[in-house]
Amino acid sequence: MVKSMTGFGRAEFVDENCRFTIEIKSVNHRYLDINARMPKKFNSLEGKIRNLLKEYVQRGKIDIYITYEDLKENNQALRYNEEMARQYLTYLKQMGETFGVENDIRVSTLSRYPDVFVMEDKETDETMLWPKLEATIRNAAEAFSESRIKEGINLHKDLQEKLMNMQKYVDFIEEKSPEIVKQYKEKIEERIKEILGEGKVDEWKLATEVTLYADKVCVDEEIVRLRSHIKAAIDEMNDETIDDVGRKLNFIAQEMNREATTILSKANNIDISSVGIELKTDIEKVREQIQNIE
Repeated sequence: MVKSMTGFGRAEFVDENCRFTIEIKSVNHRYLDINARMPKKFNSLEGKIRNLLKEYVQRGKIDIYITYEDLKENNQALRYNEEMARQYLTYLKQMGETFGVENDIRVSTLSRYPDVFVMEDKETDETMLWPKLEATIRNAAEAFSESRIKEGINLHKDLQEKLMNMQKYVDFIEEKSPEIVKQYKEKIEERIKEILGEGKVDEWKLATEVTLYADKVCVDEEIVRLRSHIKAAIDEMNDETIDDVGRKLNFIAQEMNREATTILSKANNIDISSVGIELKTDIEKVREQIQNIE
């Protein structure tokens, strides 16, 4: 099945205790590259998140954004920093002794000093949140996959049209190829007659020359292989059991380009050369489009 490597998916989960928002985006990449952006408290779950995403995607640069909000009313706690208060008292005592002033510090005053009392978020057990987080990521991943499949349908249609158009170019080249040898034979005969006048043409030497030329310009093998590659590309795209179709199509496109290049190098006909250039142009378009397929 053809899937695009670009996609987007979003999901949200809310209950009385928390809110999750998950966004997944992807762009083209030769391999699978997953980047997770999330609160530090979920760092211990990053391995699980990566393994979960691997169930839905094989190639591409994947960015997953996770936001978390604690909705519990008692989600903060007051922390008393006794060591910090002790240091304040020690230095205040030293100041009184050094400068000969009264140490009039009170508890109420000391409590207002920075970092003696701190409001902190209560620690959350990430493993308890994982089932909710996993379900939300899966919902986002499903939406993400649907967007990639939808875009893949458009890619499939575009590639199918290009491949069928390439087939027409191959048909033209196959039909036109025999004329090259025929035209070459006629030119040689005319040239020999110009030189010999009414003299007799050595048919055996002429046939030998034409045969050698025919071997040099023959593109039958290239045409056969091109047809085979085009059929293979169409079959790969239509095979829903294949997951990494992008890699295989990329290899096939390289082979098609090689055959088209050989045809152009052998062509000694303006019509074939013109169509050969169009063929290579379409192959290059196919190669570019394939880069968007997983």
